[in-house]
Amino acid sequence: MWKLGRLLSVFRKELRLAWAVLRDPRAPKAAKLATVLAALYVVSPVDFVSDFIPVLGWLDDGVIAYLLLQLAFKFLPPELLATLRARVGQRSPGKATP
Repeated sequence: MWKLGRLLSVFRKELRLAWAVLRDPRAPKAAKLATVLAALYVVSPVDFVSDFIPVLGWLDDGVIAYLLLQLAFKFLPPELLATLRARVGQRSPGKATP
C-alpha cells in the first residue's frame, strides 16, 4: 500500500512541476506546448484505448500524459528544470505560492 502512496506523491510533484513550466516565462514554447497537449489528452474524449474499458483506458491516459510531460521536461534547459524541481520539492502540498 505504501507504494501506491509514494506513486501518488510523485504524481502530485510532477503535476506541480508541469504547472510551474506553464507559469514560468523562461520555459520554451515547446515545453509549454507538450504540457498543454498532455492535459488535453487526459480530458479529450479521443483516446487510443477507450475509457469505457475500466483499467486500460485510465492507464492509457496516464501513460501518454506521463510521456508527454517527460518530453516537455526534456525541452527545458537543465538549470531551469533544476530550479523548478527545487521550487516544487520544497513546497508543501497545502500551501499556496506567493
